[in-house]
Amino acid sequence: MLVAAAVCPCPPLLVPEVAAGATGELDGLRAACAGAIGALLAAGPELLVLVGDGPQAEVWIEGGLGGFHRYGVPRAVRLPAGGIEGPELSPALSVGAWLLEQSGTALPTHACAVPADAPVDRMLGLGEGLAQLADRVGLLVLGDGSARRSVKAPGYLDERAEPFDADLARALGTADTGALAALDPARCAELLVAGRAPWQVLAGAARGAGLTGTLHYDEAPYGVGYFVASWN
Repeated sequence: MLVAAAVCPCPPLLVPEVAAGATGELDGLRAACAGAIGALLAAGPELLVLVGDGPQAEVWIEGGLGGFHRYGVPRAVRLPAGGIEGPELSPALSVGAWLLEQSGTALPTHACAVPADAPVDRMLGLGEGLAQLADRVGLLVLGDGSARRSVKAPGYLDERAEPFDADLARALGTADTGALAALDPARCAELLVAGRAPWQVLAGAARGAGLTGTLHYDEAPYGVGYFVASWN
């Protein structure tokens, strides 16, 4: 069953080698992610599962290797306690693997990539299945909010983005599985919300688990909504 979850964003700029001269701009976000992952590990999971978006549905069980070469940085990462079998980790999962690397954990870790257009019911069902993989499962869920929060955002400004992200922050901070399950794929696509499918996996996994939430970070430093939360 699911005993805890950490929700983190997945911009590659979290990795200092990728951020280069802008490293310090996200120090607060890195600290919040480290705290959420620390709380996840403190809950005593026996199995960790990373969930993030990817171009297609893929699962890594025995291991997984990712990296940041697509950003011009020869930095490789791998899932803890695993080999390198399977396809390359998606960018979001590579950031998640980096975050776990920073934590020093050696727990067995699986990973699951879910495409942006994945149906809601499948994501909820996937989450229910992941929660049954072990007696004590912990999730690290990776996803960004709207990329339309300012005129300099990747998708330019959309006035609907800020209130949408405010509602999302409340749902993540209160472990509101119903609100996450109700996220509309079409609206999320319009607002360039990359975390919809992973968050709905979390909603499915947390059904009936009795978890409570704490929101650690809610900012849009580059016009993209970044949230960090703990569910325990």
